[in-house]
Amino acid sequence: LILIETMSDVYEVKAAILAAQENSDLPVIATMTFQPDGRTLTGTDPLTMVNIIQGLGVKALGLNCSLGPKEVLPLVEEILKYSKVPVMAQPNAGLPKVVQGETVFDVGPEEFAHYAKAMAKKGVTILGGCCGTNPNHIKAIKKELADLKPIERQIERITAVSSFADTVVIGNGVTIIGERINPTGKKHLKEALRRGDSEYILHEAIKQRDAGAHILDVNVGLPEIDEEAVMVNTVREIQSIVSLPLQIDSARSDVIESAARMYNGKPLINSVSGKQKEMEALFPVVKKYGAAVVCLTLDEDGIPAQAEDRLKIAAKIVKTAEQYGIDKEDLIIDCLVLTASAQQSQVKETIKAVALVKEKLGVKTALGVSNVSFGLPERGLLNRTFLAAALEAGLDAPILNPLDEDMAGTVRAFNVLWGYDKDAAGYITAYGGVEKKPVYAAKASDVDLEKIIINGIREQAPAKTKELLHKLSPMAIVDQHLIPALDIVGRKYEQGEMFLPQLIQAAETVKKAFEVIKHHLVENEAASTDMSKGKIVLATVRGDIHDIGKNIVKILLENYGFEVMDLGKDVPEEEIVRQVKENKIELVGLSALMTTTVRSMENTIQALREEGLSCKVMVGGAVLNDEYAQMIGADYYGRDAREAVKIAQEFFEGNS
Repeated sequence: LILIETMSDVYEVKAAILAAQENSDLPVIATMTFQPDGRTLTGTDPLTMVNIIQGLGVKALGLNCSLGPKEVLPLVEEILKYSKVPVMAQPNAGLPKVVQGETVFDVGPEEFAHYAKAMAKKGVTILGGCCGTNPNHIKAIKKELADLKPIERQIERITAVSSFADTVVIGNGVTIIGERINPTGKKHLKEALRRGDSEYILHEAIKQRDAGAHILDVNVGLPEIDEEAVMVNTVREIQSIVSLPLQIDSARSDVIESAARMYNGKPLINSVSGKQKEMEALFPVVKKYGAAVVCLTLDEDGIPAQAEDRLKIAAKIVKTAEQYGIDKEDLIIDCLVLTASAQQSQVKETIKAVALVKEKLGVKTALGVSNVSFGLPERGLLNRTFLAAALEAGLDAPILNPLDEDMAGTVRAFNVLWGYDKDAAGYITAYGGVEKKPVYAAKASDVDLEKIIINGIREQAPAKTKELLHKLSPMAIVDQHLIPALDIVGRKYEQGEMFLPQLIQAAETVKKAFEVIKHHLVENEAASTDMSKGKIVLATVRGDIHDIGKNIVKILLENYGFEVMDLGKDVPEEEIVRQVKENKIELVGLSALMTTTVRSMENTIQALREEGLSCKVMVGGAVLNDEYAQMIGADYYGRDAREAVKIAQEFFEGNS
């Protein structure tokens, strides 16, 4: 058995599962650790975790660490709703406290066992304990569960795709798949792909997101480029700034596999047909990477003229997929749209086929809507009329241009009339006088620096910063553009509208702008240190080798203008004391992830005090809270990187 546990990044979980499966035949179990807001450190919610991890073929999944049994109970309930595999739960024994110099947890064996039984009654089949538990807790669980048998759960079977942070459930209203990142018929996109212009593609992703797309199709198929390399890079770039799930679209199975392997989530693959060789090539990829897949109703004989024959191909695809261990929930059938200009009678057959597939097979459906109008005038009129008919027949996921307001309006109206848009809230927001979001401009010169930072477009930051230096002083750019943009990103992060990867991306974008400003100062013989808002020492304490949290804090502090001395991880108390003394540091940041190393944090604070140093200390880490921070003598507790910045700002402003 291989147990992958205490994971906070689903991307790392995916890598670990694949590594285990590719190098052994042992069964794999994976559990993640969640924060009080119900998400992991990097922003993954329970449904998204389940949707990604169970598709990768684990034998069980669940959560461990970070929270007590009472706090994890609602998270466990969410996991149980969707997990097709056994669920595991190993909470902490509550919250840590310091009592007479010892770290203790506030949930005893009996109370812990009480919650364990509650989880078992809901369907959890593997139970244990993490931080703060001991043999007495495990004995109490065993005693409490002695007469309890595993229950049979009612699992909600859904068709869903996920990014690292968002899951789109197909079938709960109309799911729009944005079609604009596809070079077919798009001159500017072709040119961008040929010259390796990722900025253009990223703007297309942002525009579609802002226009209401739920999933983004990504197709980079041009014969004169290295499609595999470009696809992998494009997917990597898009997923770093947009949290929508992606549809990996290629005619080549090797391109699809490379992108699916690198993708941080559960992708939608486009596509496989009913041709035997295609299914043999692609279904193993779909299964290995836990993807969903669009399935085309064509085979070796082409596209059938009759709807009933398209249904037969769809049924064959479903049956073949089952032989590869792929559930039909992961299949989305595309009954194929032919042009009304050349094959007018086939338009009705497509609509009929959609209805048949929904009725007979119970699977979700997709269509490339705009194909219907090719070669005819007033294409928009035909497209939206066909879309309305297809939606009424049961179309779940139209592939369309979300920037086409008429098409988007048809979807909004349908969602109201079919009861998907509760109380017409979305419709009223769009048409009830509420100001709409502006479409993101395509040229760097048309976009202000704040939007570049918020959207994390690193490549555009230097050019825009240079442009601003012709109008503003370096500090004016920092105070009027960089800091306000970071504040917006910080608020979005706190409100759950942005997640850690996007926060880091925005910070890296600011870093690019800062590099231009610093270079400008050097060229003009200005002292770059004038920009420093204060000097801070950061360190992960002795015995602890986890430094991701500290590194994130460092990035944000530097982008807010603080000078950071990063001492690294597993840093002895005496080294921290020495650096603070020699550099006259006023604020120290200490990090610890493990309960066993919190004592080192306390010892470090004590050593600083014994040396008579007047510096203030802020602490952070998954095992800490405000009360515990006070108990070990810290001056501040930073819940996350954003909170650490606030502490630093208030401290240095108060001392200035």
